[in-house]
Order: sequence, then C-alpha cells, then structure tokens
Amino acid sequence: MDLQSFPPEPQRFRQALGHFATGVTVITGMHEGEPVGFACQAFAALSLEPPLVLFCPSKSSGTWPRIARIGELGVNVLSAEQRDLARKFGVTSADKFAGVSWTAAPNGAPLIHGALTWATCTVETVHEAGDHFVVIARVSGLGDSVAGDPLLFYRGRFTLSASADGDAPPEVVDTLLAWPRYADWM
Repeated sequence: MDLQSFPPEPQRFRQALGHFATGVTVITGMHEGEPVGFACQAFAALSLEPPLVLFCPSKSSGTWPRIARIGELGVNVLSAEQRDLARKFGVTSADKFAGVSWTAAPNGAPLIHGALTWATCTVETVHEAGDHFVVIARVSGLGDSVAGDPLLFYRGRFTLSASADGDAPPEVVDTLLAWPRYADWM
C-alpha cells in the first residue's frame, strides 16, 4: 500500500472522499406557498432517541435559506429510477417542481412521488462548518418504505446499487442491528 500523503486541496479532497458512496435525498419545504427543494447527498441518520437526522446544505444554496425560515421540511430518499429528478434538484432553476408529482406532508413539505421513503422534520440546530451548514433536524413522521434500489452518489456521479439477494443469509450488519447491545451501530 502506498502511504504517500497529499495536502487536502479541494480537488484531491473531493476525489479521495468521493470514494465513499452516499444515498441521494431531496430536502423540500414550502416557501411563501411555493414548493422548494434541493438535492442532498450529505444526509445521515444521527440518533434514535430522540429521532434526529443531519444534512449539510451548501452556504451558497439559494434554496436552503427559504426552507430554514420555515423550519419544517421533508426528506425524500430517491430511488435508482429518479436520477433525472436528482439532477433537476441539484442545479439552480426557477421552478424545480415543474412536472414533478408530489403531495404535501402534514407539516406542509412536499413529498415526491416515487421516493423510496420520506421523513418530515423540524430544524433543531444549524451549525456553520466551512463552506456548508450542518443541520440537525428532529423527525416528526416517517413514510412507508417501498421496494426498490436507492440512487447512490459515488465518485462524482450518480450510480445504482445492486439488489440484495433475498435468499442470502443476513449480512453481519443485519445481525449486529438485531443484537440488543449494538453500541457502535445506530
């Protein structure tokens, strides 16, 4: 193994950490009666008790400040079939919801049809962190989980995952999560 170290310059940082695959979400909210949203792959479950998630919008985002003002949001976990939708919500445009089917959640946030699942949340805290914010939000509601593969972001592009073999024995992580003393796992 080559142990040569490089300074964490932005391009090399992106290249190296791009090897960590993430799921893709669309964070949504209502602003002045209009749906708004942005694609976000910096998203994770944070805590079971209380139920918290975190996500990291860019400080340059034009959408995040509109959602932050309301403090209520939706998290839509995209399926492998929603690659074009992820691209649409990943760029600046006047109406990202044009042609997108959605339903309002109880908190008003748009829930995008075809997502693998969704969560409604209330912003708890926002921390500045470099060129992004770290947002911690409390989950207030969860949607059904539907079958399907997630859309992944890996090495700077959207990619798909392979379906799990339903007849295969459980993965080690499945066994750990079922064990009542899984202190190192969520």
